[in-house]
Parts: sequence; C-alpha cells; structure tokens
Amino acid sequence: MDAVQGTFDELGRSLADVTFCVVDLETTGGSAAKGARITEIGAVKVRGGEIVGELQTLVDPEGPIPAFITVLTGITDAMVCRAPRIDEALPSFLEFAHGSVLVAHNAPFDVGFLKHEAKRLGIPWPGFEVLDTVTLARRVMLREEVRNHKLGTLAAHFGSPTTPNHRALEDARATVHVLHGLFERLGSLGIGTLEELAGFTTRITAAERAKRHLADHLPAVPGVYLFRDRDERVLYVGTSRNLRTRVKSYFTGSETRARMREMVRLAERIEGIECATALEAQVRELRLIARHTPPYNRRSRFPDRLTWVKLTREPWPRLSIVRRVLDDDADYVGPFRHKRNAEAALAAAHDAFRVRQCTGRLPAKPRGAACVLAEMGHCLSPCDGSVDAETYAAEVARLRETMVGEPLTLIDHAGDRMRALSAAQRYEDAAVWRDRLATFLRGAARSQRLRQLTAEPEVVAARRGEHGWEMHVVRHGRLAASGVMPPRGADQLAWIDRLVAGAETVEAGFGPAPAATVEETEVLLRWLESDGVRMVRGTWQCSAAGAQRHLATWAPDPSASPAGVLAAR
Repeated sequence: MDAVQGTFDELGRSLADVTFCVVDLETTGGSAAKGARITEIGAVKVRGGEIVGELQTLVDPEGPIPAFITVLTGITDAMVCRAPRIDEALPSFLEFAHGSVLVAHNAPFDVGFLKHEAKRLGIPWPGFEVLDTVTLARRVMLREEVRNHKLGTLAAHFGSPTTPNHRALEDARATVHVLHGLFERLGSLGIGTLEELAGFTTRITAAERAKRHLADHLPAVPGVYLFRDRDERVLYVGTSRNLRTRVKSYFTGSETRARMREMVRLAERIEGIECATALEAQVRELRLIARHTPPYNRRSRFPDRLTWVKLTREPWPRLSIVRRVLDDDADYVGPFRHKRNAEAALAAAHDAFRVRQCTGRLPAKPRGAACVLAEMGHCLSPCDGSVDAETYAAEVARLRETMVGEPLTLIDHAGDRMRALSAAQRYEDAAVWRDRLATFLRGAARSQRLRQLTAEPEVVAARRGEHGWEMHVVRHGRLAASGVMPPRGADQLAWIDRLVAGAETVEAGFGPAPAATVEETEVLLRWLESDGVRMVRGTWQCSAAGAQRHLATWAPDPSASPAGVLAAR
C-alpha cells in the first residue's frame, strides 16, 4: 500500500518566492518610548532578487528636529513642515508592506518605532515576520572578513552601488544589497527556505545543527518520517508535504518545542516513507504511531485507551462502562476520550430508562431483594420479580433505539428536566442535564457514523488532486489501497481494476470499528464527506436519521445556556 498523512506541516517557503520589504527610518532620537518621532520612511520591496517597488516619504514629527539629527541626516524642520504626519504615512507604509517579510538593519529599532506609532494611533499591527540583517550577518560573516557589522561596513564589503548616508531610502537600498549578499552565503550552507533562515538566526547548539545531514537522503516529496535513536527505537513519527524541508527544520531554531529539541539530541537516524496521497499518509502515520508508541508523539499513541458505554446481551440487560469492544453482540455508544464523559452519558441514559444499574449478572428467574433505586422508581427491579421479561425487554428496546437509532426519548426526557430546573431558576442543575445530553448525543453519533461506513464491504472513491485523481479503496472502514490515477489516454477502468485487485484483504470483525482503529475510520469518514469526493464503486451514505442530526440543536457550544438550547429547539 502506498502512503502519506493527514495533518501536514507547512511546506517550507523558498527564499526566491518570498517578498521582502526592506525598511529604514530616520528619527528625532533613539527611543520612541522617550518621545522620539519618525522623520522619514524608506522602503524597498524585493522578490527573487528583483526590486518590485519603492516607497519614500518624509514625516512631520510635529516638533523640532534636534540640531545633531539635522547634522547627521540633513533633514531640517523646513523639509518636514509640509510633510504628512505619521497618522497618514504609517497606513501608507503598512499597505505597501502588506504580505511581505519585514527586513531592517537593526530591526528592533526600526520595527520598534513602527509598532510604537501603530499602538499610539490605535492601528492594529499586522504581525509581520521580521528578519534582522545585523543578526544574520553576525551568524554568516567571519571576523576576518569585516571589522564590524554596521550597514556601511557590510555595504562596502558586498560592493553595494548605494552608499548608506542616513537617509531612509538610500539606506534601505543598501540593506537590500547586503541582504542578497548574505543570501548567497546562506545558499552554500544549504539554507534555501524562510523557515530554515529563521532557525539559522536563532541560537541553537552546534550539535543540533550538525545533525542536519540526517535529512540529506530524504526526498522532497510528501511522506511519513520516523526519528530513531541509536538502538533503532522509534522516537517520533510525523508527516509533511516535503520530507527533506520539514525534517531539516528540526535542526534549526524554528523548532522551539523543548520535547522536540530533546528528541533531536537523541536521534541517530531518520527513516522516510514516500506517500502517494495525503489521506494515505495520514493513515500510515496513525498506524505507525499505534505500532511503535513513540515517546515524543503526544496524540494517537494509545488508540485502545478509549471508553465505551455498553448495553449488555443477557437475560436482564444493563448499561456499563467498558474499555474494550468485545465480540459479544452487545450495543456500544462512543468511544469517549475520558471516562468522565462516559459517566455523564451513562447518567443521562439511566435517568431516562429504568433498566437495572446493579453490576452482577442475573439469572433468567432471579430471586433477590429490591434496591433503593427500585423504591425510588428508577429501576423496574427484575431482581425481585417485580417486572416480567416482556415489559423489561420493551424498556431495553427503547434504550437500544436511543443508542443505535433515534434518541428522541432521551431528548424529550432531558428537555423536560431542563425546563423544570430552569423554571425553578436552578440554572446550574439545568446545565448539568444539558451537558449530559450533549455528551450522550456526541457518543451515539460517533458510533452510528462508524457503523455506517464499516458495514460497507468495499467503497472506492476519488477526489481530484494536484497530480490527478486520487483514488482510495476502503473496506469495512479500513484503507485498503490508494493511488493516483494516470492522466487521460491510459485505460482508466483497467487501472482501477488493478488497484482494487491489489488492495489489502480486510476481514470484517465486530463492533463499531471492526477492521481499523476508530481514529483511522474517522479520518476516512471526514475525507469521504469532504468537497469534491466522487464515488467510483460501492455505496456509502450518512443516514439523515440518528443522533447526528440533533447535535446542532442539543450539543452546541458548551458555553450555551440551557435556556438558549431549549429556545433553539
């Protein structure tokens, strides 16, 4: 079976494809916080080494320019008296720079002034990515090459045609030339994306950076990657649209997660698995995580650690909370991620249906004593012969319909509870019932959706992708095969026949997820329900009946009030 994944990491952005806005400011002083103001803005937009736009404007600082600033920059009060104020100039600059990565020489100074003025004027700061050529030069340039990292020194070293002169546009132009000179150096270091550049300018250990070679053998294609330690144990499993770029990012400062930095220090080998489609990769990742339980993966490590609400099959059925689905012909609702959720769903069902709550198995003709629940009217009390088998079976049938079909009986019961409690201004108690009902409905909808797909022995579906029609064979809720259909001209029907013939044989098991983990089947469900999917062979449909259709009304945002839920109905 081919492979790929579902939740992809961002593809690295090539430096040649990124638009940079190089900016320089002239100001009346060194600190905006101490009252200094902007007197000139100069900016140059570049992409792929070419200049695509320039902006220059003087700015009225609304106050006198100190004499030493005039001597340094040549900007006088007379020059700025008719210039736009910052409340006009700043929006123009932000519009010019939109969609760019901001670059400046000593970026904290220039960007700090711009942010300060935006805050003072109440203008939302766009949250630009920022690159500082001073920091970059300190990482790239050797001490023997330049005596310092001032703009004039670097511009002369790289042969800039523009000499910095403390005027905004000329200094921005010189910074552009320095930026390109630094990029040439970075290319020889194997850094070609913005993400790698961001990591390069962040302090990381030499040992971490030295491990970049572990990714050299990986192809620049979608796939799944596995970090392994010296004993070949799997430390982490992930996926990406570009294996080489994504894995290399772990050895740069762009990876800030402490756990991942620790994992990188332990890694000795990286295995890559090329994949055909995103869906296949997502499934492959889930299976590998479940198989190896990598210590640095937080999610999907223990797919069996789920909780279900079970309606038993015995002479006097009852509800129970279980960890495993057994081949016992019982009915299950869930799964629930936490036991407390299963307990809430169980409480909702027990209040609406008078099935027994004792845990022991009763014989066909029990001879016991009634418990307090029977005395309170919450149990039909089969233990002391208070109910005949037919009446009890009818109650169980109503409960089973609520679990596997329409939950209207439970909805009506819980709705009456919420109305009565709200009328008595017992809003916190009403909220408890709202949450119990919502939890039960989510669990029932989840198990019902699983059964709708896993009941189908085979479904073949396709969706148009970047390289053609992505085809998947799903059997009993398990991905059995995937591939990308060749372009027109090939015998497409024969290709589909070969894909289906070579698909994994899947035997139907038992329970809501009989052939795969719940998470895998739900990944397939989301894909089948996504836009553009076409059924090729087999049939599958999500029934309009059942718990799913009630979720929008009875299981809205948890912050919704019980009164609001009732009103929405």
